[in-house]
Amino acid sequence: MSDRVHRTAAVLAVGDEIVRGEKLDTNSSWISARLTDRGIEVVEHATLADDQDAIARAIGDLCGRVDLVIITGGLGPTPDDLTRAAIAQAVNRQLIEDKDALDTIRTWFERSGHPMPELNRVQALKPEGAAHLDNPLGTAPGLHLPGDDRRSDVFCLPGPPREMKPMFASCVAPALNPPPDHSITTRLIHTVGLGESSVAERLGALMDRDRNPVVGTTASGGIVTCRLRQTGENALATLDDLEREVRHRLGLYVFGSGEQTIQSTVLDLLRERRMTLAVVESCTGGGLGATLTTVPGSSDVFLGGWITYSDRMKRRQVRVPTAVIESDGEVSRACAEAMAVGGLAESGASACVAITGIAGPGGGTDDKPVGTVWICVAIAGEEARAKLDARRFCFPSDRAGVRRVSVIWALAMLRLSLLPDSGSSGLALACEQESARSVAPAPPPA
Repeated sequence: MSDRVHRTAAVLAVGDEIVRGEKLDTNSSWISARLTDRGIEVVEHATLADDQDAIARAIGDLCGRVDLVIITGGLGPTPDDLTRAAIAQAVNRQLIEDKDALDTIRTWFERSGHPMPELNRVQALKPEGAAHLDNPLGTAPGLHLPGDDRRSDVFCLPGPPREMKPMFASCVAPALNPPPDHSITTRLIHTVGLGESSVAERLGALMDRDRNPVVGTTASGGIVTCRLRQTGENALATLDDLEREVRHRLGLYVFGSGEQTIQSTVLDLLRERRMTLAVVESCTGGGLGATLTTVPGSSDVFLGGWITYSDRMKRRQVRVPTAVIESDGEVSRACAEAMAVGGLAESGASACVAITGIAGPGGGTDDKPVGTVWICVAIAGEEARAKLDARRFCFPSDRAGVRRVSVIWALAMLRLSLLPDSGSSGLALACEQESARSVAPAPPPA
């Protein structure tokens, strides 16, 4: 094992399918997060095609610039799996067969009831001086080539995440040697209701890149996440102060931190208030219900719902009046309110969220262009009357984007309805075109 201190690192992902966009590289971000947690600064990511010379050049270049190189992919048995040979080429070593690794591969096939194909023998090759890393979940052993004063430590792991992650935990993490005088601490604060530029305006100088700690932002699907990062000592105390300031500046737009999601936050609020939820969806096609049920334990709050994609289903399943559809149309405040009130009555839930809109690419008009979405939150009230909050949005996106963001804003609206200090009209949600609050009688029971 190398005694080299790992201050800096680079992560390489190998595979034609990644370079061509046929497969998403999630390994690099996952590995980088684990290295950062240990105080190791990740300074470079690279994605490389199945080209032995190109992989070898990249490894050779990085080995002289960083302390640690971690590579994923290219360890299979086929001719396009070239990482083993590329590492040997980069460090000018011969490939040799590891008998123990070969026995392990054979045993893996025997346990599955098949003889080892001769093609898999190549997976037992390693550069001279390298060690194989056990892979209990697949046939591709990993590799570790220890570094020295002039060359990085190099680890290579299989590409499939289900194999890579356990191997990182068992083989790479114990070998990491971060600098004892250096730490990197991060914290995530999640917001909804503001665009990324509006969040940046509120944060102001907190986002100056020469600050320590510093705040950065990332936006995805209507959620803007503030990334707080502190390098050095006393990180926890410093980040506590910074988090309080970020939360103060962003107020009710902050819905959670760390691993919290908007759906888990909403379910927790419902649970705290001993409320239940139903949904009635049109343009999102069940996306809201699917998102809610990604949270373990959601069944104690979420009762279920309806996908009322046609006007017939809206009328029959949640009793939207025919007159509403004929006079206002399916994408309207009146229809969204009727869907929410009907879902509330039919389900017996404490709250109901309805979504109806035009996801595209066709179906838009001058008055209701593609991306027009009405969302209504209905909260059961006294004397069979429901409190309604209906809002019109126009989301400039493709079909998938309209559907995805509609779900996020529906959850954001529900969250506001459950907060006692959100004000009479809630927050000024980004993309909002029109809103109205009202009180409507629930329809009579069927």
